[in-house]
Amino acid sequence: MMFVVIGVAGSGKSTVGKLLSEALDVPFHDGDEFHPASNVEKMTAGEALDDTDREPWLETLAEELATWERQGGAVLACSALKQRYREILESRCVGSIHWVMLRVSEPVLANRLASREGHFMGPGLLASQLEALEVPADAWEVDAELSPREIVDNVLRRLHSE
Repeated sequence: MMFVVIGVAGSGKSTVGKLLSEALDVPFHDGDEFHPASNVEKMTAGEALDDTDREPWLETLAEELATWERQGGAVLACSALKQRYREILESRCVGSIHWVMLRVSEPVLANRLASREGHFMGPGLLASQLEALEVPADAWEVDAELSPREIVDNVLRRLHSE
């Protein structure tokens, strides 16, 4: 069973992804950990990534998703802002991926990013992420202003109703 928790920076992807992976008893992976050093350096400097920067990262994640699928499933936290990115991510998987889209208002996102410490993705990059976001038609949209536990409960209810 494959899940990718998607959304802009500060939406709670890693927090929700970890809880969801525990509930499903599958491994959790954070897409940020797979960025090449050049991407991290660029974002740390406050520069937005472009598609050329993202492509090798997305290809790596697509390979990893296929591996995790063969191993029995996983939950990945990944921004996956554009439909093209999601197509790359799912390109090597045999089965379908459950996309969980975390929706949060811009003021809440800005507040979360301003209070976050030790992360290369600063509040200055929020506008570029919101601009790039293409809301997927096939994702399970979840109000990410709820508590992480409530979000996971909503996802699990949706899963069990299918």
